[in-house]
Amino acid sequence: MADHLEASVTLPSDPASVAVARTYVVGTLVEWGLPADTDVSETVRLIVSELTTNAVQHTLGQSPTFTVDLALDRDERLRIGVTDSHPRFPKRLPAAVQQDNGRGLVIIRWLTAECGGKLRVRATREGGKTISVELPWTPPSDPVPPEPAAAVGRVSGRQKTQR
Repeated sequence: MADHLEASVTLPSDPASVAVARTYVVGTLVEWGLPADTDVSETVRLIVSELTTNAVQHTLGQSPTFTVDLALDRDERLRIGVTDSHPRFPKRLPAAVQQDNGRGLVIIRWLTAECGGKLRVRATREGGKTISVELPWTPPSDPVPPEPAAAVGRVSGRQKTQR
């Protein structure tokens, strides 16, 4: 496998695009060797879900599309970035008990910190912003193959005999 892999998708700023982005990212990670049913995959899926939901909800119709970028530096890190064309940066809001929204970035920060990663927000040359998450990456280990059928009935490497 290559030492550096990249993938990108641009989607309309529409609520239906959030599910498409999640599916795209998990599918890409599967192609890169990460099984879809791992804790890492679930964490990435939630991060992508929150980032893309924010890109749709908080751009106030001023960003017709958003882009999800993935970059994998083997044995080092996975970068996930979501870029939109709205110039307003996210604001930290106090997490009020009655608050119905505004927790997405809090969730992203918590998940990123729990994984030992970094969260970053930066302006784009075009006047928008990219919110990116870098997570440490350890290549998935190869699954342990099941024992061949001929090995059934063996104990400690020796054939069992029946009497």
